[in-house]
Amino acid sequence: MIDYKGYQNKKVLVVGLAKSGVAASLLLHRLGAFVTVNDWKPLSENKDAQQLLDQGIKVITGSHPVELLDEGFELIVKNPGIPYSNPLIKGAIAKGLPVLTEVELAYQISEADIIGVTGTNGKTTTTTLIHEMITKDQKKSYAAGNIGTVACEVAQIAKPDEAMVIELSSFQLMGIRQFAPSISIITNIYDAHLDYHSSKEEYVEAKAAITKNQTADDYLIVNADQEDLMAAVSHTKAKIVPFSTKRFLQDGISSDGDKIYMNGEAVVAIREIVLPGRHNLENIMAAIGAARLYGVSDDSIRKVLGEFSGVKHRTQFVREWKDIKFYNDSKATNILATQSALDAFTVPTILLCGGLDRGNSFDELSDSMSHVKTAIVFGETAEKMADAAKNAGVTDIIRVKDVNEAVTAAAEVAASGDVVLLSPACASWDQYPTFEVRGDIFIEAVNKLK
Repeated sequence: MIDYKGYQNKKVLVVGLAKSGVAASLLLHRLGAFVTVNDWKPLSENKDAQQLLDQGIKVITGSHPVELLDEGFELIVKNPGIPYSNPLIKGAIAKGLPVLTEVELAYQISEADIIGVTGTNGKTTTTTLIHEMITKDQKKSYAAGNIGTVACEVAQIAKPDEAMVIELSSFQLMGIRQFAPSISIITNIYDAHLDYHSSKEEYVEAKAAITKNQTADDYLIVNADQEDLMAAVSHTKAKIVPFSTKRFLQDGISSDGDKIYMNGEAVVAIREIVLPGRHNLENIMAAIGAARLYGVSDDSIRKVLGEFSGVKHRTQFVREWKDIKFYNDSKATNILATQSALDAFTVPTILLCGGLDRGNSFDELSDSMSHVKTAIVFGETAEKMADAAKNAGVTDIIRVKDVNEAVTAAAEVAASGDVVLLSPACASWDQYPTFEVRGDIFIEAVNKLK
């Protein structure tokens, strides 16, 4: 960890707790800042705030009072989940205060190489693949960020000859100033999180921020099949390494249908890859590019791709019961992710879907639902999901209260050879605090089937 002096004796307000807020507060306190923490949850119900209070950190809970801005703070560190429309954050911006997220802190203190991964879909798989490839090559790597381990915690222990592979959301990237990975990746860009961002343009700009501070010594691995994305990163100073699943690239990463190549050199045969689904080729190509640029051998890359079958909550095989296979794709929080999951199967499928209503219509799922025999719908979007399934020609539609009831219903209608797929196409927040909790409840319910 770099002995960073930039926060010594500065008044810093941390808004919002959870894992990233707690980690940022403790780090800033360690770096000599005068930290005040503000969280909406009352102190009596707020274990995180109580923990920080015990460390001598000032804590204000129960609301986000705009009056806090009169206390002379020099900067704000914001939990990524708090929108910029929050009155306290709007007030801070109006006053010209920097509003950062904890990944900026991680960059400022990190001695390790940073590989940053963003995109609408595939971030977790790509991040995990890169981490596994580096580890397989007998090098030390940490998977951090939006994948579950807070980046500024990892940055305190990662050494100069080690790598931090950080999964980054658009929410986190909106709060950076100097953050500049030596290798950055944008897997793809589709409409998503438009309840948080004011427009798709703002969302794309937030994702493209991953490369805004990179230099000519750095690399940007980017999806060449998306013209809008290529246009959004055209300003980068980094060396662009394109990848394509649709055409062969002599300079970049692509496939001839038999092997995956980088800069014209064969890296791995498609038949050696265990991870299913056409959509995962994007993630695999991006991971190959990052691993090779980091110095990982092709042998280590091939070994990982021959063993890696997926990450938890992303088309995760859970169990086979009575010749019925159950898959947990709770991380599918948007339509495209569910399309990709459905397209990975050809056998009769029972789709469990629904969740937070962000105003989307789900008719785009229609082309991917030809093999869906039953749709089991739940959550705020249950009726919209039912309408989309009906319009796609699905005749068996079952409405249930939640994921537990959905598993029970699926077990009753499934037949030998079927797939039961939890792929909600929606965020979880109408019923569950995170997609991980939703997926864990699914796994538990499936494992209880007798």
